Amino acid sequence: MSLDLSNPIARRLQGVRNIIVVLSGKGGVGKSSVTSQLALNLYASSPTARVGILDIDLTGPSIPRMLGVDGHPVHQSTDGWVPVFADGSAARLACMSVGFLLKNPGDSVVWRGPKKNGMIRQFLTDVRWGSLDYLVIDTPPGTSDEHLSLIEHLAPLHSRITSVIVTTPQAVALMDAMKCLSFTRTVNIPVLGLIENMSGYVCPCCGEISNVFSTGGGQDLARKEGLTFLGSLPVDTQLVTLLDATEPGPDEPVGFSLLQKYQATQSSKLFQTITAAALARLTESNTTD
Repeated sequence: MSLDLSNPIARRLQGVRNIIVVLSGKGGVGKSSVTSQLALNLYASSPTARVGILDIDLTGPSIPRMLGVDGHPVHQSTDGWVPVFADGSAARLACMSVGFLLKNPGDSVVWRGPKKNGMIRQFLTDVRWGSLDYLVIDTPPGTSDEHLSLIEHLAPLHSRITSVIVTTPQAVALMDAMKCLSFTRTVNIPVLGLIENMSGYVCPCCGEISNVFSTGGGQDLARKEGLTFLGSLPVDTQLVTLLDATEPGPDEPVGFSLLQKYQATQSSKLFQTITAAALARLTESNTTD
């Protein structure tokens, strides 16, 4: 399907092959950590894979910290904003977030809907994304102004959009995940599958996974709603420590060291299976279209 290149967003994102929107019905389910892991695994899926992460969780931007690039500046070029590359000079893992634009990382973003809408549009039209195999978009919890603005702005590229829903096993989170599913059906976006996060606990000593909380709720929901269950992720203290680490300085290369440290965690091994299932669904979705 050809793009209308008279549209500035279609023109800017014409080199983006796949757009994956990460959704969660409520906060606190680990959506941003799942987004970071998905991006890292897509990056590692091929030596030539080019991945972008767009953080539109405007009031709670977590992606810069999790990728170890908090505090890095965004440079202006003649062709727009240059994203921050989390992998340094390799320039295959591009990241953009409002977190890069704040004078102080502790500053709050107190914006009404129109200002948020304008910021999202600017991220899509003014950032020099270039050619990407995957653009992974981290959204705020729920289904609000940001989600509607995003889908409206991406309308010219609708055939390239898919989504992933993140939940925890608890009943309250599952109820809210249903609202995300309803949203994707309303705006006609394919769901690659559902991920159940915080399902159990990985012992830092022996690596055994124990079910401290309930488990299996996400798998049951996926079965009832005809979704692909991509997999479960336990609470992993190694991953928490890695993504919560003190950010490096602006001149310190971090991309590959972050990836290497991540690949040593228990979560990385589990997420490889999740990524393979998501890519299989993505191939299926693209073939259907």
